[in-house]
Amino acid sequence: MSYAIIGFGAIGQALARAFARNNIEVSVASRRAPEALLPQAQAIGSTVVPRTLQEALKADVIFLAVLFEGHREVAKMLPSWQGKTIVDAMNGFEGLSSADVAKAFPGARFVKGFNHLPARTLAADPNVNGSHRVVFLSSDDQAAAAQVADLSEQLGFAPVNLGKLAEGGALVQVRDKRWAPLIFQDLFKNEPERPATAGAAS
Repeated sequence: MSYAIIGFGAIGQALARAFARNNIEVSVASRRAPEALLPQAQAIGSTVVPRTLQEALKADVIFLAVLFEGHREVAKMLPSWQGKTIVDAMNGFEGLSSADVAKAFPGARFVKGFNHLPARTLAADPNVNGSHRVVFLSSDDQAAAAQVADLSEQLGFAPVNLGKLAEGGALVQVRDKRWAPLIFQDLFKNEPERPATAGAAS
């Protein structure tokens, strides 16, 4: 399984740190040339590999960590996203839901996740006093949600499945210039386990 992060700002770098901390190789890419990303990537870890956008989009699992309006530009880079799992880690104020964003990536298995924590918190070790920091996931494709949940656990997080995009996604999606109910909640679970319901968080 191969992984890529599109966007190398604060959130992209925070995600890269999670991969580096667990010695998992991940490609990183942005509008800038790979050479421009190299110093920061090397500072994070040797498993963080700068690539061109086209190279990074060959990955099996792709994290969207661009500014919200930038997702349309990324979506146009492939005629079909069949076989790709897209993890939407963006927040935006355009009144669009994750279900709307998913339509821009035809054929993709689309999962909303990793967007509810500030970059500084996301970058930090998720193992805190023996507990694991929660990440919320939602998807209309439960197999894809399970795949991303497994990856979340590999990265040290405790995944909580909120259900479908139109339901659980609304709990972590910025809408109408307002933060959603679960945005920036700093929640923990005692033990990592298979994706739970939101009520299992403590």
